[in-house]
Amino acid sequence: MSQSRLTELTWREVRRAGEQGIAVLPIGSQEQHAGHLPMGTDTLLVEEVLDRALAVLDEEPSAPEVVRLPALPFGHSPHHLFAAAVSLSAATLGAVLDDVLDSLVTSGYRRVMVVNGHGGNDEIMRLAVKRFALRARVTVAACSYWTVTADEDEDEDEAGRPDVTPGHAGWFETSLVLAARPELVRTPVPARTPVEPPPLFDHPPHPGLTVERHGEWERVDGSTDDASGADADRGGRLLDDRARGLARAIRAFDAASR
Repeated sequence: MSQSRLTELTWREVRRAGEQGIAVLPIGSQEQHAGHLPMGTDTLLVEEVLDRALAVLDEEPSAPEVVRLPALPFGHSPHHLFAAAVSLSAATLGAVLDDVLDSLVTSGYRRVMVVNGHGGNDEIMRLAVKRFALRARVTVAACSYWTVTADEDEDEDEAGRPDVTPGHAGWFETSLVLAARPELVRTPVPARTPVEPPPLFDHPPHPGLTVERHGEWERVDGSTDDASGADADRGGRLLDDRARGLARAIRAFDAASR
């Protein structure tokens, strides 16, 4: 596989890579993650999953040509400003994605994939790629890293805990950061005090409803579940599972978009 980073290519190499290659853009955020995880957790994790996915592809004899863009480190995080965040408005994030995607087309790319690491970006990202395909002759894909799994037969321990995936600053994210960058986790991770009633954004009163209530993120202290039982070994397996899933997604996108 020809794998390269946009920042390390000359402009002529960028043009040549655009003829056949897939440009991959990771996007994250800078926001509070309770008291034990760093502000850049979402950016760190999306880059880690992408690193591992490209390493998986790199072991294959025939795999897509990928040009990796620098991660966009800022996302849509107004719901975390009660503590600390660097947040772009929905309109600004959408406009930034529009400009980046349009720049890639002007630079010669016809296939682009956006990989997201922050829940607050998801809807904005998906709308941006839909608009992109309407105005340019491109094939474009988008996903959030926690949604792409390897779909292999795994026991419950390796599959993780769907009830808290991805959550926020809870068991899932903390396990992943313990595996990827353990020195950044403030330990011991304290047990989370149960919150009653549970927040409506995470426990809607009826299936299919999206419910937001003012002040609930602050009320739950910025985390969705108890992270005190997070485990680096399980986090590593979960990272590898998402990486294999992302590798398969890139391969499938390549085959479908040639």
